[in-house]
Amino acid sequence: MTTARDLKELSEAEALRRLASVPFGRVVFTLHALPAVRPVNHVVADGRVVIRTNPGTVLGKEVAPAAAVVAFEADDLDPYERVGWSVIVTGIARPVTDPEEAERFKELLQPWVQGGMDQVISIQPEIVNGFELVPVDDAS
Repeated sequence: MTTARDLKELSEAEALRRLASVPFGRVVFTLHALPAVRPVNHVVADGRVVIRTNPGTVLGKEVAPAAAVVAFEADDLDPYERVGWSVIVTGIARPVTDPEEAERFKELLQPWVQGGMDQVISIQPEIVNGFELVPVDDAS
C-alpha cells in the first residue's frame, strides 16, 4: 500500500457540506493586531457558519460587535491513514440580532461549555477553500 497522497480541491458546495458534517471547528480573528484562535462548536445554517458565545468573552466583545473579518476552519483528518479533509471559510462575523432567528439558531446549536452562551454569531462566507487528502490512486 502506498503512503503517497495528493491534495484535491473541493468545490464550494462540497466544502460547505463537509463543514456542516462536523460539530467542531476553530474561529480565527484579530486580537490586539495579532491572530487569535478559539475552538468552538458550530452549525452551518442558511449558508452561514453559526456559533454561540458568552457576551463577556473575547469573541463576544471583540468579534461580533466589530463585524470582524474572521476565518473558520474545521477538518476531519486521519493521522494513521493520512487521509481526510480541511475546510477554511473567510467572511464577516456579525451578531444575530433578529430575536426569532437567534432563537432558531439556539435550538439548532447547543453549546459544549457551561455558562450563558446567549450571543449568536453568524459568519457569512465570502471565500471558501476546501481540500481533501487522498491516496494518489484516488486523486483523479
